[in-house]
Amino acid sequence: MFCNRCGKANPDDARLCGYCGASLSGAPIQRRLVRPRSGRRIAGVCAGIAQYYDWNVTTIRLLWLLLFLFAGTGGLLYIILWIVMPNEG
Repeated sequence: MFCNRCGKANPDDARLCGYCGASLSGAPIQRRLVRPRSGRRIAGVCAGIAQYYDWNVTTIRLLWLLLFLFAGTGGLLYIILWIVMPNEG
């Protein structure tokens, strides 16, 4: 069985790709933009965005800090997403 994400061969009975960790099940996983309960720092907005786009959470936090410091809109956007994004579970 080949991974749709990285293209490498895996055993037929594998559930996850041994190289990239992606799910090998037939049904695609539906992603939702939620604030996870684990990995939060303040409200979980950056962790939720990182989880949704499958990015590194540290990168998102650094980009958010730069947005806050140089553009001035990071704080307001963070508060809006804190209110709008539901909790996980």
